[in-house]
Amino acid sequence: MDAPVLVCSGLTKAYGPTVALDRLTISVPAGRIVGLLGPNGSGKTTLLKMIAGVAHPTAGEVRVAGWAPGPESKALVSYLPERPYFSRSMRVRDMVAYFADFYADFDRALALDMLQHLGVNPASPCSALSKGTVEKVQLVLVMARHAALYLLDEPIGGVDPAARDYILQTIIRGYRPQSTILLSTHLVRDVEAVLDDFILLRYGQMLLHAPVGYVTCELGTTLDAYFREEFRC
Repeated sequence: MDAPVLVCSGLTKAYGPTVALDRLTISVPAGRIVGLLGPNGSGKTTLLKMIAGVAHPTAGEVRVAGWAPGPESKALVSYLPERPYFSRSMRVRDMVAYFADFYADFDRALALDMLQHLGVNPASPCSALSKGTVEKVQLVLVMARHAALYLLDEPIGGVDPAARDYILQTIIRGYRPQSTILLSTHLVRDVEAVLDDFILLRYGQMLLHAPVGYVTCELGTTLDAYFREEFRC
């Protein structure tokens, strides 16, 4: 059996007395699209940051293809953070050139093709883009890399429904089949059809890590309905 692309063992992150992630242990194989689900404050963003190597655990460990967070693991990970990260003074084509220079696995032709399908002009200044268009550009840049693990933090929250369909069905479902995507989102109904598995978090603890088929076949409901029932106010 192939080694998992991602392993987290007893992963814990505390900010003073507040525990954001509590002894999380998961193993994710290659070639899966995994939904990272949970309400605000459940630890989703904290988990993605530690896998990406931009935050350090209080306890436990992360391994990406066997590597601890560092230059080797970061070369395998393509990370889309929750907040915009590029300079608004640049143009879209400048960001494409920047990624092409910075990442050896970046596919410039693929990025330009995805931008065209999403109706984004590479000559546009980033300062003139709407919030939804900024999200499109950032997602294209991240998914145009030939990475082993994609970490997507709320990638479609501000995107219009028509573009959302293209993103989910073409960019995300059409990713390289040997790669794994870990996708954090509140839009469970929208992403359910593209997910293979899901990880459910609450108050920093894992409630369930299972295939989507477990909910549909064993519990007789949809993942969206299960999520709403589990976290009903």
